[in-house]
Amino acid sequence: MGARTGQQYLDKLNAMTPELYVDGEKVTSKVAEHPAFRNNALTYAKLFDLQHDPAHRDVLTYESPTTGERVGTSFLVPRDEEDLKRRRAAFSVWAQYSNGFLGRTGDYMNSSLTALSTAKKFFSQADPVYGERIQKYYEMARENDLLATHTLIPPQVNRSVSGSQQGGGNLSAKVVEEREDGIVVRGARMLATIAPIADELLVFPSTVLRGTPEDAPYSYAFAVPNDAPGLKYFCRAGLDHGRSHFDEPLASRFEEMDAVVVFDDVFVPNERVFLLGHPELCNAWYSETGAGALMTHQVVTRTLAKTEFYLGLASEIAAAIGIGGFQHIQQDLSELISYVEIEKAVLRAAEADGKLSEDGVFLPKWEVLNAARNWYPTKVSPRLTEIIRKFSASGLMALPGEADFEAEGRPDLDTYLQSATLPAKDRARLFKLAFDASVSSFAGRESLYEYFFFGDPVRMAGAQVNAYPREALQERVRELLAREGQ
Repeated sequence: MGARTGQQYLDKLNAMTPELYVDGEKVTSKVAEHPAFRNNALTYAKLFDLQHDPAHRDVLTYESPTTGERVGTSFLVPRDEEDLKRRRAAFSVWAQYSNGFLGRTGDYMNSSLTALSTAKKFFSQADPVYGERIQKYYEMARENDLLATHTLIPPQVNRSVSGSQQGGGNLSAKVVEEREDGIVVRGARMLATIAPIADELLVFPSTVLRGTPEDAPYSYAFAVPNDAPGLKYFCRAGLDHGRSHFDEPLASRFEEMDAVVVFDDVFVPNERVFLLGHPELCNAWYSETGAGALMTHQVVTRTLAKTEFYLGLASEIAAAIGIGGFQHIQQDLSELISYVEIEKAVLRAAEADGKLSEDGVFLPKWEVLNAARNWYPTKVSPRLTEIIRKFSASGLMALPGEADFEAEGRPDLDTYLQSATLPAKDRARLFKLAFDASVSSFAGRESLYEYFFFGDPVRMAGAQVNAYPREALQERVRELLAREGQ
């Protein structure tokens, strides 16, 4: 098949029979037509269509090494710096289309599969068959252009104990039976973003396992179709309220549903089991395979697009209401400009300083990307929305809906809600966008999502400190202290 069109994606989605629960309703068919998922599915369909747009085809796709069909560039195994740049160019097309608000586009998990498919040495520590299985799965996903999501952590019941200890060990998803032809999984996991509109669910290691016998049933990596028997998704309340693009410009396009995943004795055949047991390898899943590096390369490309959007939005607001000449406004715009340029520099440095892995994959420099993934959630992302709120002030509240501009009060709106450069309706349209980007329920979910994207920022910071090579720098300090007469 190769790269799919949007219609092919929607047709397959409608043909699937998942078990979804949303707003008290059970949904098992025609997912792409359901109000809770329709708009987001249509947006994802547009991403698939971009692969066939002559303006983007050669960036978003390449020739499959096995079939010659055009397949997604996010499946390209990077062998040198130019391949990393090629992958980033493809990431940028999708990221700029969504302005970074889609956090689970296919290129994210595709990047993980791409790295894992080549990690022969890693999988051979357990059994080479695991590496062979995931390579075949990667090729299947590549040739069929599958959209995958993943689920990461145990249910949030008692954070003071490990997942294997919660609810007597019966809450977190675990292997309850090992059969000759596969495994049976029971329990729950959080938090599968875009689960209702995906083709596949990847269940990969996440939280650190202690390596005790009690952790063995929780040590695994596998994949299942999104409508596998016994697989259930419990969705949060939607943030797309069915309003127009005028009234909810972001939520009506980019609302990505999140869901708790329940495994009700889900059977996973052997060919879809990529690791079983070996908690020490589960803990090293992302670092030793290169998956973490390729995934973060995609994420930083996306967050750059998002930061650029906020710089553009802040600049539009400043121009619209005539505040661009004030020094405190320029200081904030300068801050946003700095964020954009730093993120660009991070990507270039990560690519230029990349190295070949033992498996022959050219990986971007991890220390650079790791700095970015620690910096953005806590330092950059909160400031983006804060600056928009500061610039907009009460303008975020003085926002009639689209219907009001078609009612008899229109003349008053035209008089009193115009801006320095825009007529009232255009000003309202701009500030509706600012509202959805900074204070709406959609914006609140985005802020939470970005803050915890890679996990608890405090733990991430600790991991960065413990892994970073600082001894040579400390030695320079000691050498200076030891100098005499200089």
